[in-house]
Amino acid sequence: QVQLVESGGGSVQAGGSLRLSCAASGRTSSKYCMGWFRQAPGKEREGVATISDDSTKYADSVKGRFTISKDNDKNTLYLQMNSLKPEDTAIYYCAADPPVPLCGSRNDYWYKYWGQGTQVTVSS
Repeated sequence: QVQLVESGGGSVQAGGSLRLSCAASGRTSSKYCMGWFRQAPGKEREGVATISDDSTKYADSVKGRFTISKDNDKNTLYLQMNSLKPEDTAIYYCAADPPVPLCGSRNDYWYKYWGQGTQVTVSS
């Protein structure tokens, strides 16, 4: 069984920064395939950033502001969020273990394991 535990959410003013962490335990098909997703009130969950062993992918809305990374020794996924905007307000989830051929997909349908989520609130 895989467990994912997010931390690092909070409230910041626009232009500020936060770093989210996701500690993973257990074995997945590929330890390299993970992602960050978010869901704002009244909106569908969207893929923010994903990472595979050789690439990262980002939603257009966060490119140049967010950076996804992973420390394989610590089995921890990170999301560095800079220049935050009010529209970034959402619950952020980390997810793991899509089918290996779909590693890096930003479609939440494919991810097997999910964390409990951490709230990010950006005020103007």
